[in-house]
Amino acid sequence: MQFTTPPPLSLYVHLPWCLVKCPYCDFNSHAVRGAAPPPEDAYVDALIADLEAELPAVWGRAVSSVFFGGGTPSLFSAAALERLLSALRARLQILPDAEITLEANPGSFEQDKFGAFRAAGINRLSIGVQSFDDARLAALGRVHDAAEARRALAIARAAGFEAINLDLMYGLPGQDLRGALADLDAAIELAPEHLSWYQLNIEPNTLFHARPPALPDDDRIADMQDAGGARLAAAGFEQYETSAWAQPGQRCRHNLNYWTFGDYLGIGAGAHQKLTDCAAGAIRRRHKQRQPAAYLRGEYLGGESTVAADELVFEFMLNALRLCEGFPAALFAERTGLPLGAALPGLQAAEARGLIERDHLHIRPSELGQRFLNDLQALFLPDGETAATGIGTTGGALPLRAQ
Repeated sequence: MQFTTPPPLSLYVHLPWCLVKCPYCDFNSHAVRGAAPPPEDAYVDALIADLEAELPAVWGRAVSSVFFGGGTPSLFSAAALERLLSALRARLQILPDAEITLEANPGSFEQDKFGAFRAAGINRLSIGVQSFDDARLAALGRVHDAAEARRALAIARAAGFEAINLDLMYGLPGQDLRGALADLDAAIELAPEHLSWYQLNIEPNTLFHARPPALPDDDRIADMQDAGGARLAAAGFEQYETSAWAQPGQRCRHNLNYWTFGDYLGIGAGAHQKLTDCAAGAIRRRHKQRQPAAYLRGEYLGGESTVAADELVFEFMLNALRLCEGFPAALFAERTGLPLGAALPGLQAAEARGLIERDHLHIRPSELGQRFLNDLQALFLPDGETAATGIGTTGGALPLRAQ
């Protein structure tokens, strides 16, 4: 593999605590015990030490976006996040116009606190609404109601946030088409800049997997996708990725770096990272220790590996084919270090099935390919592997929170 220049670099920071563990959630999150707050000071110290251990791999590289995911990062105090941001800026070259996102849940909103988050330099919020139907929220195990969700957005606006994502699901237990569209109408009325709208999937190692709820069938899900997409487009939202919709000029830069196979540094319990080593001609992955107690003891690294050449084609396509507009053909070689010919068997098979459209300059999933994204991605699996890989069509299928 040969690289002429490293790709753009993002930073992901994982804060794993939340009020309760939702029954559908397969992220590395841990409910706080009773009323005890997260161990803020000790965890920020650990994050800084984790970062310092990673710095030699990213010397001189600028960071274009920062994403605080969880868990519920907004459970942390503004003072703790301000200290952490100051430490990040002192050790990394964070661009002046960097997108800095904080995940938040409606139950954690306080006016003064979110004003302080904004003053500390956080310039984008991703609010986990999931639904505006109280019955659906109860079925999902959420601790807020629809009124709190609306109040959260009002507080965010009053605090000065001009870039807000609402995280919304469809295909919920007991939901019909009318209910899914009512959720979208409620979200549209609040005028967020970005909407992560994705289907609820039952993931392994969740309470829903152990005790599955009754979900809408595939035909009803397809009706929700079609009618919902039309509703969002009519409201001025552009779909740019499988589960991401944005007002013009408001696409999430952090997410786009994932989908275009950029690099990302990951710190925090359970965080993942991917870094390109141009000198060695290699792409390396690391994941951090999942258990907060062990992480707080200084056991940061959970494992590491070098991505094999025969896996890079699939990994690139797993991400880039999520983009509705596709990607420049030259990006494949730039980000993988491989010639485009390495992907030719999969490209030819996908084109023959009508799943992609391509020329010598650009490759994009067709409308059929977007609908059957799992099948399209599976065509690029290394020889001998099967489609039973857990390939997903929503952000929740990835090892990082992406909204």
